[in-house]
Amino acid sequence: MNNRSIIRVLALLLFVAMLLSACGGTGAPDNRSGNEPSSLATGNGGEPRAGGTVTYGFPSPFKGLFEPAFYEGEDDLRVLEFITEPLFTVKDDLTTVPGIASWQESADHKTFTFKIKQGVHWQNGDELTVEDWKFALEVIAAPNYTGPRYYSVEMIEGADAYHTGKAKQISGIRVIDPYTMELKVTAARVNTIDNLWAYPMNKRYFAGVAVKDMPNSDQVRTAPIGIGPFQVTNIQPGEFVEMSRFDNYYKGKPLLDGVLYKVFDDKMITSLFEQGVIDIEQAPRDAYENLNKLDNITLMQSPDLSYEYIGFKFGHWDDKAQKIVMDNPKFSDKRLRQAMYYALDRQGIIDGFSYGLGKLAETPISSESWAKIPEDQINRYPYDPEKANELLDEAGYKDLDGDGLREDPKGAKLVIHFDSMVGGVNDEPRTEAMLQNWRDVGLDVRLNGGALKEMNTFYTMVEEDDPSVELFNGVWGLSNDPDPTGLWRENDLWNYPRWSSKENEQLIRDGISLKAYDRDYRKQVYYDWQKLINEEVPMIFFAERETITAVNKRLQGVKINALSPIIDPYKWWIKDSE
Repeated sequence: MNNRSIIRVLALLLFVAMLLSACGGTGAPDNRSGNEPSSLATGNGGEPRAGGTVTYGFPSPFKGLFEPAFYEGEDDLRVLEFITEPLFTVKDDLTTVPGIASWQESADHKTFTFKIKQGVHWQNGDELTVEDWKFALEVIAAPNYTGPRYYSVEMIEGADAYHTGKAKQISGIRVIDPYTMELKVTAARVNTIDNLWAYPMNKRYFAGVAVKDMPNSDQVRTAPIGIGPFQVTNIQPGEFVEMSRFDNYYKGKPLLDGVLYKVFDDKMITSLFEQGVIDIEQAPRDAYENLNKLDNITLMQSPDLSYEYIGFKFGHWDDKAQKIVMDNPKFSDKRLRQAMYYALDRQGIIDGFSYGLGKLAETPISSESWAKIPEDQINRYPYDPEKANELLDEAGYKDLDGDGLREDPKGAKLVIHFDSMVGGVNDEPRTEAMLQNWRDVGLDVRLNGGALKEMNTFYTMVEEDDPSVELFNGVWGLSNDPDPTGLWRENDLWNYPRWSSKENEQLIRDGISLKAYDRDYRKQVYYDWQKLINEEVPMIFFAERETITAVNKRLQGVKINALSPIIDPYKWWIKDSE
């Protein structure tokens, strides 16, 4: 995958955002008092009415890259979700279906014919055509494109030649008429549509702007346009974005007059909601308890497309061969790995440090996905110190000198070094709780270097396979498609545990093979893959993250899911004060 370093930054930002949200895991919320979190909030306020402006809060200054091809973080994404849309729709179960664009696929799955709806307009009045989509694909494939999304066009026939400057056009794209486009890909893949770039760019609006200059252009920074329900009217860099209703929105005139996207200090989030200054914001977990006491808000909860894990280091990355080498025998006995899973009181840690917000995870596929295996088909690794002790005894890890700590099967002192990152106020006591769980079953697990690490230091050591890194606590974000390519193959740099097996490689290939066009076949492949991961335990899956969104009760029509807290904002409306 190209632009690894840029995308890695996004992964790190995701981890930091989650750690700052009280550094907790995930699980069922503790609702002993106050509001009951839900995934579909405000809908009991009577008949929708037009008018009014709402304020969407965000906790840090935004970068201001208001074009999907160039944005790098959630700060800019939240604005984009108000002002523009992709051509495809991703449903709550994370399947991709037609939206503005529909498609037909050839028998060999290598040619796609797309049709877009007529009458969809840009906020400058231009009608959307396939030329705008073709233009976006060309921008991302351009040799001087500096954004992180080349991977979403590289499957197109001729994209590589265009990207390397060997061709002046992308041979696999053909415009048939203003609303129809043919696209050829290099190979049949069942998830082509999931991975294909689906956001258009207004070709006429960007005329004369070189691709290398686009990120700093007025079209991106000060006067962005889209095809969504709200249009930008004013930007104060890093502070706020004012948006007004786009009356010619293709789904219908939005109910709100406008939206103010504004940066606030998260330390003041409770008082700001109490005063009615903010109408909606994703809330940090350490604000949950106080927000839950407010009568004027609804707390909404949804799973993130991410999971927290504790990875074992099985080896290192061979940069010359571009593949992993499993040469660390320390964790070769899966009974040790399974015992460490059983020894960890994940739910207790979630309840103790994250107000119970979230859900335990046992596999790296989202619980929202159609490919998630039913829990009764896998081992859920409940907190069971007795089982952990049995496995360790069986594997030959025994306390030979009576100090309460186990030696390895060869009789040598066993010390395991653990790494995690500095983040929120609870991360140190939370880490200590994990270490104590393992000490309770006789495992001497110590914080590597005696302290948590700064984010960049942590990820540099993990990615470069620093010899001192043995056990590490991280977070990975997920796409809507369950294909684990990129994180779990032997030739994936981001396979940080450096683990794989022949069965793992084969199942990943099977999941995107021609046979996988049969959804039932593909689902069974991913069930089998999850069973393998669940049994082998290359990492301990700690929890599936949960997002808490606070919404003022005056704001109605808000829906959230694993993808976003901003879904169909043209349906949002304000009810009269009671």
